[in-house]
Amino acid sequence: MSILEARSVSCSIGRKQILDSISFEIQKGEFISLIGPNGAGKTTLLKCLMKILPTGSGSIHINGYELRSITQKKLALYAAYVPQADSRYLPFTAEEFVMTGRYPHLSPFTSCSDTDRSAVRKAMEMTGTENLASRRMACLSGGERQLVMIASSLAQGAEIMLLDEPAAFLDPGHESSVMRLLRDINVKKGTTVIMVTHDINRAILSSGRSLVLDRGRIEYFAESTGLAASGVLERVYGRRFDYIQHPFAGSDIILPDVKEYDG
Repeated sequence: MSILEARSVSCSIGRKQILDSISFEIQKGEFISLIGPNGAGKTTLLKCLMKILPTGSGSIHINGYELRSITQKKLALYAAYVPQADSRYLPFTAEEFVMTGRYPHLSPFTSCSDTDRSAVRKAMEMTGTENLASRRMACLSGGERQLVMIASSLAQGAEIMLLDEPAAFLDPGHESSVMRLLRDINVKKGTTVIMVTHDINRAILSSGRSLVLDRGRIEYFAESTGLAASGVLERVYGRRFDYIQHPFAGSDIILPDVKEYDG
């Protein structure tokens, strides 16, 4: 049984249709990259999967539950969402922020248990953020904040992790740290990872399958290593790409366009 299934899902914001009757299935333990041009509907899709935005038609099933039939709190037991980074930070320390990931396991009038504190500790150890525990979120670097946000999702204990451009605006060192962490979460914990990214080479090298959206429709949903040969990238981005075989992975990846650097 698939862990996540969308059937003819559409979504409109105001009079503008963002998603146009899309259907797909994702199996437990997959690593999926969600790619496509700006305005394709990638972030909207993640928000529909998390009930942040309502779907106009169609249905979404997570772990066999129809999304409309469960509460937001119950959904949080199955899926965790890491949104795009922005400049707004709640007045929490890193440890307090990670603890907020335990909210689906808490009732309104109970305090955090040893189980909750253990989950937070393990999440911070896995993400290498335990040394940041007492620091305020607003005082952390972009890379540190991103790791803390992922730690909060780990503490949540969900089987699915949805991430919206988790490596955006990070320096190469922090970007590599985040991507290695996501791979470890996927391989070692068996967590299903669905990641929006504009880095097509990262999608090819990191994910098992890629889902390509364009103007609210699915143009490709297959092995990431087949992106280069499929012609879908040229079609949705409206430009030519040059490829080279990666010397270690063996996959075809995109070469930088030298014309962009021509004086």
